[in-house]
Amino acid sequence: MNIGRAATETGLSVKTIRYYEDIGLVDADRAENGYRDFGDRQITQLRMLAQARHLGFGLEECRRLLDLNANPDRASRDVQALATRNLEAVRSKIDQLKVLEAELEILIDQCHGDDAPDCAILNGLAGSMDFGANRKT
Repeated sequence: MNIGRAATETGLSVKTIRYYEDIGLVDADRAENGYRDFGDRQITQLRMLAQARHLGFGLEECRRLLDLNANPDRASRDVQALATRNLEAVRSKIDQLKVLEAELEILIDQCHGDDAPDCAILNGLAGSMDFGANRKT
């Protein structure tokens, strides 16, 4: 099938599919006319990529997942270890977002939200409050 149909089948954009091909995650066959031709194997890979990216896996982790999926001698512990590392990264991001949430709540609570020009939110963003002093940006 052509790239447009592959995009429809997998929920990925044509641009994303081309990018995945450019970086070697997927290798499309070529029809006689030179156009990309995606078969069942590539569609399965693209669906896996879409789901893995949705779950927060990075591109190199996706590459490893595709390699593991293609290897009939794989050990499921390797897949589980990769998923466990990804889960730890997701939990870390959640913790960071909770800190951001708390900081925003404080700024919003401190802002009067009236017609006066003084605004705790702008003051906080300008650095006059000590938010995120230990956080890397």
